[in-house]
Parts: sequence; C-alpha cells; structure tokens
Amino acid sequence: MSTAPRTSTQARTSAETDIRLELTLDGQGKTDIRTGFGLLDHMLTLTAFWAGMDLTLICEGDMEVDAHHTAEDVGLTLGKSLLEALGDRAGIARVGYGRVPMDEALTEVTVDLSGRPWLEWRGDDLLPPVLAGEEKDLWREYYKALASGARCNLHVEMRYGKNGHHLLESAAKGLGLALAQAVRRHGTTIRSTKGGLD
Repeated sequence: MSTAPRTSTQARTSAETDIRLELTLDGQGKTDIRTGFGLLDHMLTLTAFWAGMDLTLICEGDMEVDAHHTAEDVGLTLGKSLLEALGDRAGIARVGYGRVPMDEALTEVTVDLSGRPWLEWRGDDLLPPVLAGEEKDLWREYYKALASGARCNLHVEMRYGKNGHHLLESAAKGLGLALAQAVRRHGTTIRSTKGGLD
C-alpha cells in the first residue's frame, strides 16, 4: 500500500472568483479558510476538521453580487482537489456515512467516491428561505458543485430540525465523517467488480 502523501493544490480564476486551495487528505483537521462568506467558512472548517483533512482555501469572489458564485466555485474546486488527491483510488474504502445531531437537528450524509457525479438533496424545506443574508438554495448549489468536481455520489438528507444553522452544521459534520470513512485506505484493491471506478 502506498504511503505517499495524498495532496492537491488547485487554482481557479474566472470573472467571478479567484480561488487558491491546498488539501491534504491525511491531515489533522487544520484549516485556514477565507471565502468572504462567513457561514461558508464555518461549514468548510467543520467538514475538513471532521474529515481529518488539512485545508487552506482563499477565495476572492464577487460578493457585491451575492455569495452564489463563491459557494458554487468553492464547491467545484474542493471537489476537484479531492479527486486529484485520491489519485487512482486504489485501496480506498470508497463509501462513507455520517449521521450527526446538532441540538434539535439531524442530518444523514452518504458518499460514494464512484467516479459518477450525483447529488441527492433532501429535506431542505426545513431550512429558512434566507440564511446569513443568502437564499437557502445556495447550499444545494454548493453541494452539487462539490459532487460534480469530486465525481462522487453525494446524498444529503436533513431528517428533522428547526434551526437553519444547526441543520447546515449537522450536514457539514456528516460530510466530514463520511469522507473520513470513504478515503481510508485498505490495501490496493479497487472497490468495484467492474475493475475500475467511473
């Protein structure tokens, strides 16, 4: 089994965002995250910490418009970084699951690093229409972009809850737990009866 560090450095520049990202899968949960949108910083910090990954992410986005482009492009860039850091994905557990309570809220997150992007996003009717000054649909766009960039199946189900912050926090922690399981290495087998992922 390879013990080479699983890392990725990404840069993405467009007319809407300028992103620099460094990711270490087998880290200690250390983060330096500055996106210009505090609630996104908080959720990214939680995910990286609970996944045991080190993440440095700096984004300068068109926040004078809103946080939509920032959240979407950060999700896409983080997903691409995960995919690159995993390499050929030989030996990874591939599938992970997290079920995390946050006071009155409970969210379940399941991930399959299958090579096939898909987001199943359920229970967002529990979220208030606006969180931290942004429409709630921004969070679906963030997770959709993450699944697209990482080419993974990502299922997020908010089971119950009343506080929007708590619901998002339980989802972010659940994703961290799920990723921690999915990226773990066990030998060199590619976990697919097809012989490859994608």
